[in-house]
Amino acid sequence: MAGPCEFARGGLFVGPAVGAPRFVKTKNSEYDAHVKTIIEPFRIKSIEPIRMTTRDERERILREAGFNVFLIRAEDVLIDLLTDSGTGAMSAEQWAGIMRGDESYAGATSFYRFQDRITELTGFEHVLPTHQGRASERILFELVGGPDKIVPNNAHFDTTRANVEHSGAKAVDLPIPEAAEPKNRHPFKGNMNVAALEKLIADVGRDRIPLVMVTVTNNSGGGQPVSMANLRAVRAVCDKHKLPLFLDACRFSENAFLIKQREPDMKDRTVREIVREMFDLADGATISAKKDGMVNIGGLLLLRDEQMLYRASNLLILTEGFITYGGLAGRDLEAMAQGFEEVVHDDYLAYRIRSVEYLGEKLIAAGIPIVEPPGGHAIYIDAGALCPHIPPAQFPGQAVVCGLYRIGGVRSVEIGSVMFGNAPTATGKPRLELVRLAMPRRVYTQSHIDYVIEAAAELAASKANLRGLRMTHQPPVLRHFTARFEEI
Repeated sequence: MAGPCEFARGGLFVGPAVGAPRFVKTKNSEYDAHVKTIIEPFRIKSIEPIRMTTRDERERILREAGFNVFLIRAEDVLIDLLTDSGTGAMSAEQWAGIMRGDESYAGATSFYRFQDRITELTGFEHVLPTHQGRASERILFELVGGPDKIVPNNAHFDTTRANVEHSGAKAVDLPIPEAAEPKNRHPFKGNMNVAALEKLIADVGRDRIPLVMVTVTNNSGGGQPVSMANLRAVRAVCDKHKLPLFLDACRFSENAFLIKQREPDMKDRTVREIVREMFDLADGATISAKKDGMVNIGGLLLLRDEQMLYRASNLLILTEGFITYGGLAGRDLEAMAQGFEEVVHDDYLAYRIRSVEYLGEKLIAAGIPIVEPPGGHAIYIDAGALCPHIPPAQFPGQAVVCGLYRIGGVRSVEIGSVMFGNAPTATGKPRLELVRLAMPRRVYTQSHIDYVIEAAAELAASKANLRGLRMTHQPPVLRHFTARFEEI
């Protein structure tokens, strides 16, 4: 079990050199340099019991779920790292906001408070609320997608790709080559390949490309950040060809913090300043507020073009709700407004990023290959490298997901051949077979994460016993949610 100072080893704040001053000052904080541990910057005042299960129980549950952990009841999961989407804990101020919620159908005070917060943070004046991020994607690509259209991205995630393709358009991923190399510690493996973007525009013609999208952070590529330099370069290409640039900005704040950490000329900028420049480079954005909005439900569509706003507003009214509530209650808008304030606080982000980094370092120490360096919201186990005896056709990632649940009741998610099927990779290399351990915000303590590390280490020690899987049922889209399997 890790010692009390483990969260800081090799991390953001370490002890001083001989003769160094006792305090290390930052723009917003003062840390005692002799105290190495980065603690959770909050107190716990409400708890939810975890039901403990046995190995035999988990074996039965796994088989009844068809070896798909999406189909397991939450009460049967000990540590739930399936996703960081909507699974976080809200603050006292967010719960207080829920009591203030104005539930008027139109023109609610809560909407205007929410709108003002988003405009202050991002600079966008046209803010449409939706019930979650995929609703924003659906509206956007119903407007700009369609047959013969092509939408480039550094890497589309599952619902984004599904909504692009549902419109009849083609989703094209343009990652940099380093993104396909799990052990390559390039600091910005989420970057878009700018040369490949130029080539795509030349090959297909700008008229077939309704917009260029960049996902920050790059979820399907290992939670890796996108640099400010890369965003500026993509913006320059878009300006050259008169193409709009949109962000898939679910984890914009984590991306901004990693820019501050890893991009030398940005180290003296505040997170808020970096966030604002990211959005200033864009013509629009889709956001799932269930991530960096720090809430359990909610999304946004941000637009600059007034004609597109008009069309999007009509679709919003048709399918989500009036433009001042967008499928949400007033209390949800209040919680979102407060969440978008708390997510850019330095102490929260230092704890958040370091917690994920800690998990990654311990897995590497246990001999478990991961996508390096650790990203913003999750650690991605390289299941293909961990289990070379299981071929991609037998879903090594899903085998590791099942193994983690069997051993420790830990729920994770496969990001590989199950999730993306036969979709071609942009690099021409075989698809990475990954398992994502996504960290809910403000939910688990270090001892919970140490338990996950122990379960993963036990899995690695017995990896030869893991068996491949065959799919016995799959839906036509987003098959990973409800597919069923059997062991080979």
